[in-house]
Amino acid sequence: MSEHNGQTAPAAKQGAVDYENVDGGYMAQRQLKQGTAGWILLAGLGVSYVISGDFAGWNFGFAQGGFGGMLIATLLIALMYSCMVFGLAELSAMIPTAGGGYGFARRAMGPVGGFLTGTAILLEYAIAPAAIAVFIGGYTGELLGIDGPVVYAAFYAVFVGIHLRGTGEALKIMLAITAIAVLALVLFVVGMLPHFSWDNLTNIPVNTDAAGASVWLPEGYWGIWGAIPFAIWLFLAVEGVPLAAEESKDPARDMPKGIITAMLILLLLGGLVLFLAPGGSSAALMADHAAPLVGALQHVYGESSLLATVVNVVGLAGLIASFFSIIFAYSRQVFALSRAGYLPRWLSVTSARKVPTLALVVPGVFGFLLSLTGAGDLMITMAVFGATLSYGLMMASHILLRLREPDMERPYRTPGGVLTTGIALLLSIVAFASTFVVSQEAALWSAVFYGVLVAYFALYSRHHLVAQAPEEEFEALARAEAELQ
Repeated sequence: MSEHNGQTAPAAKQGAVDYENVDGGYMAQRQLKQGTAGWILLAGLGVSYVISGDFAGWNFGFAQGGFGGMLIATLLIALMYSCMVFGLAELSAMIPTAGGGYGFARRAMGPVGGFLTGTAILLEYAIAPAAIAVFIGGYTGELLGIDGPVVYAAFYAVFVGIHLRGTGEALKIMLAITAIAVLALVLFVVGMLPHFSWDNLTNIPVNTDAAGASVWLPEGYWGIWGAIPFAIWLFLAVEGVPLAAEESKDPARDMPKGIITAMLILLLLGGLVLFLAPGGSSAALMADHAAPLVGALQHVYGESSLLATVVNVVGLAGLIASFFSIIFAYSRQVFALSRAGYLPRWLSVTSARKVPTLALVVPGVFGFLLSLTGAGDLMITMAVFGATLSYGLMMASHILLRLREPDMERPYRTPGGVLTTGIALLLSIVAFASTFVVSQEAALWSAVFYGVLVAYFALYSRHHLVAQAPEEEFEALARAEAELQ
């Protein structure tokens, strides 16, 4: 299929972009299956996106800032995500498209702002599964002695394949896997509670040269900054729930209910893991452990204990759930950007099962190649770079729409309004800066990937946007209403 299939003459030029009209066949080849997700499934999707962060990755924050630094970072990031989720609940109810944050920013800041937001989200979702694949390898290595490229390839192949079978089937499987992962966390909590000790939280050596260093902040105040990307890993990707808007039953009602419920569950799970893993074993042990929950249980009950083995086996479900669901997220982000012409249009063609085949496969290949580095902590920082950049842009979108379009229909309204999203905006800027503190290499690689996508937009795709894409039609309707008024 060519880039210009279904295209007629250019429709219009608007500022920095050009639009092209396409015939009905273009959109007919790019249809998702609607009505497959209610609010419970959406809440499950939100938990599924994130739950792998409870099983691995977050613990690297202890190496950066000790328990105290990680705790302060987590409290700040929990506030950021809570405020952001309320903002996204409003945005997703009033602009229910598969583009999620890209669609919100497109309405608020035009096609350039929409593209910058959408590609930042895509950067996050393309890299996060690669990091999770590495963590899955860590758990299978503990369990079966098998790790590395074979594991990464097998998981990408199987779970991309399941998504190719259809959205409804994939989301139901995802919900079942997530329930198993939550069971693993419950078993972990029950096993570790009797062994919790405050002394275990402060056994990381103190760097006496660091400003403000203490047993609670072994790397001083600077360690709080360094821990922020790993605190984000406890909540990263919950913002992906709106990507299922076009496949939900009633977006105006289901989107706010689903994403807020997911956030409440994640706050509880993240807090329990943060305290009990190091508090029942050792913060120093957790600081670089590939499978921290298993390592904590083995420390308490022995290397071959039944509970550690069960949590290792069942705990794989947590990593799989996030891996599985973020594949869904990146495919919908690619689909929406491609359908509108921001990315190559052939990426958004859907199959007979209403699934965007190449939007699933192409980023999957990229992610697999990235996973071969085995640098899970580096990839966390890269994913956080894209995520925090998109958070700032999405929260700015909420504020701009409240100011510019106060009369726009809002089935759900954010408690606190722009004050709430303003807090999330400020904290997202802090979080974005933290990626350079943890790893300038990761931040710079992220900037390179982002720059390549921006160059594609600047040199080509901004001249070939699709006028009939839902996000562009939203804007066209808004202009028509403004002219009438």
